[in-house]
Amino acid sequence: MIDVLLGLQWGDEGKGKIVDHLAEKYDIIARFQGGPNAGHTLYVNGTKVVLHTIPSGVFHEHCLNLIGNGVVIDPVTLQNEIQKIKPLCPGLTDRLFLSHRAHLILPTHRALDAASETAKGADKIGSTLKGIGPAYMDKTGRNGLRVGDILSKNFKEKYDRLTRKHLEILGQYEQVVDWKQWEQPFFEAAEQIAQLQIVNAEYWLDNHMKAGKRVLAEGAQGSMLDVDFGTYPFVTSSNTIAAGVCNGLGVAPSKIGEVYGITKAYCTRVGGGPFPTELLDETGEALRAAGNEFGATTGRPRRCGWIDLVALRYAVMLSGVTKLIITKADVMDNFNPIKAATAYIADGRETKEFPYDVCDVTIEPVYESFAGWDQPIGKCTQYADLPQVFRDYCRFVEDYLETKIAYISNGTGRDQLLSIP
Repeated sequence: MIDVLLGLQWGDEGKGKIVDHLAEKYDIIARFQGGPNAGHTLYVNGTKVVLHTIPSGVFHEHCLNLIGNGVVIDPVTLQNEIQKIKPLCPGLTDRLFLSHRAHLILPTHRALDAASETAKGADKIGSTLKGIGPAYMDKTGRNGLRVGDILSKNFKEKYDRLTRKHLEILGQYEQVVDWKQWEQPFFEAAEQIAQLQIVNAEYWLDNHMKAGKRVLAEGAQGSMLDVDFGTYPFVTSSNTIAAGVCNGLGVAPSKIGEVYGITKAYCTRVGGGPFPTELLDETGEALRAAGNEFGATTGRPRRCGWIDLVALRYAVMLSGVTKLIITKADVMDNFNPIKAATAYIADGRETKEFPYDVCDVTIEPVYESFAGWDQPIGKCTQYADLPQVFRDYCRFVEDYLETKIAYISNGTGRDQLLSIP
């Protein structure tokens, strides 16, 4: 069986820390979608580490780590990441595996991303400008290059053919992007990646599962950014829900076991797009400050708001979440009252369903208020230590979502994670 861990909001839910914690009971951690727009933050011996492509189980010596076919890989970013964390992680490359079928991000993908986003003007979707969207477009357009192509004798020929296609498209934009500066580092990094363990990952994974190995699939971004079910068109370019595990790693639906879904105790979003519970006031600013809400990958300030239980229940439904995890609960220590959206007024009609046309309707959240706990919970070491008002709030969330809370994260430390009975 393969268990799944994914975000339930618009990304940045704290997935890295949770994978790092759960990794102790798994043999393999596998990334199944996304690209270097991921920013999974861990603290290793007091040192902050942000992982963009490498799975978050890498600091556990017993864990093998797989970058699956559903991921798009920037060779430069991956090589830089390897070099940065090697001092903290002896034997890293011995435990890192890449799928032959994972697609590559080329320098011209990054140029296309920048030119396209600039051309959108006020309608920008908030791309991280890392070439991820154009790489996925080439994948579905059957033009892309894959990791396995690096090993081919005619890799440069394939690269030149795709680059010429990209340059024709770039000629349609006014913005000029100096993509040539990225080309030499790309080829140097590609040579280094060719030395890594590149495998037929679907067979590799199947053989390990048949041998009884426990696998955790690690998602990136968040459910509300799913290309099919998110706030389209303000979404990412991959399937971020549990269904994405099947095509992102080559495993059958019948192999899916537990589904861990992660949400913050409030909501954040980076970039454009609908955000029903966004707070454009002092409370929103206070949430950003208390939660240090700035992107791990981009550094951009995140938009902040109250927790959205309507969107959360939608995300739980889409992935069949079996275990809920709430992160950054300690950020709410000094807020009183605390609010949660339990319904929407969408164009004058009350609903508890997440609207298909969320970008086109006027949404007013219907809030329920809860008493704050007005005390720091970061020092609590077990669930029973938490204030009663906090536990009452958790029970309300469980009842609304019809899903059990498995863990509460009450601080940034690796040990600040409370198991819920």
